[in-house]
Amino acid sequence: MEAPAETLADDGVTLRRWKPEQLETLAAVAGDSAGHLGAWMIWATYGYGRREAADFLERTAANWADGKTYDFAILSGEDLVGGAGMITHPDRIEIGYWLGRHHTGRDFATRAAKLLADEAFRLGAPEVEIRHDEKNLASGAVPARLGFTMTGDEAAEPPLAPACAGVNRIWRLKRP
Repeated sequence: MEAPAETLADDGVTLRRWKPEQLETLAAVAGDSAGHLGAWMIWATYGYGRREAADFLERTAANWADGKTYDFAILSGEDLVGGAGMITHPDRIEIGYWLGRHHTGRDFATRAAKLLADEAFRLGAPEVEIRHDEKNLASGAVPARLGFTMTGDEAAEPPLAPACAGVNRIWRLKRP
């Protein structure tokens, strides 16, 4: 599969491939939101700082080059509001997203997920998948708004973030 475009946009958000020069901004936004994010995402459970941001940016560049994952900054104007990404699987593309604590409830995650789903279908994916912990109702509202179908539940693999029930909801959308 070819790599996605490095920039995707609609009239409200821009997804831009993460770049090393975003280190300080990523550390600041994710660090400021670690309490909010850490409830649901193990990578932020114990805080998030410059070291974690640097490790992420290095890892995402390598994964992009290898065609494993494609991670993007979610921008509103020039402001970083969160992150989103695509994980490649042989039979589908999985997408995920997070928002900084000051940017929830403003449709950024839904817009980002739509942009990623559209790009996945453009690249030939037969199906797009979103997974979230069953207790994370805000994350579950995104695929519901976009017309995904909940196809089941599965046990989550540890380690789990503190608010997680340990059961992932699985949502799928087939190529139109």
